[in-house]
Amino acid sequence: MKDSTEIKELVSNRKAGFQYEILDTYEMGIVLMGTEIKSLRDHGGSLQEAYVTIDNGELWLVNASIAPYRFGSVYNHEDKRKRKLLAHKKEIIRLNSAIQEKGLTCIPLSIYLKKGRAKVKIAIAKGKKLHDKRDTIKEREDNKEMQRAMKNR
Repeated sequence: MKDSTEIKELVSNRKAGFQYEILDTYEMGIVLMGTEIKSLRDHGGSLQEAYVTIDNGELWLVNASIAPYRFGSVYNHEDKRKRKLLAHKKEIIRLNSAIQEKGLTCIPLSIYLKKGRAKVKIAIAKGKKLHDKRDTIKEREDNKEMQRAMKNR
């Protein structure tokens, strides 16, 4: 018997952790068309250049690419249209204040299925400078070297 809270990740933004310092994360619903969810289930999506904006008190996912469904007809969806995110008003206000006052960015980290519903994990993030990225690479290489030394021991 399957667990009803099983989470199946469909699309992830793998470079987000390297390019941004993630400060806080939120889980939100997303409004999708029928062919979009079918395409996502076939892993036909990308969040590489996507970001979240606030327009008239609503959250919008912009520049997220969901490939057209290969078995779709003339009713297929657009590739990079704006998609509405579903959030509580308090969350939207909190995100808006972080973006406006502190100069932070709101980026999507992943799209996944939870209890059969599509959810988006978004983050409030601060862009990393070049030297911060170098530190991240150096730290990663040091960890790999320590793992090799422990393994050979």
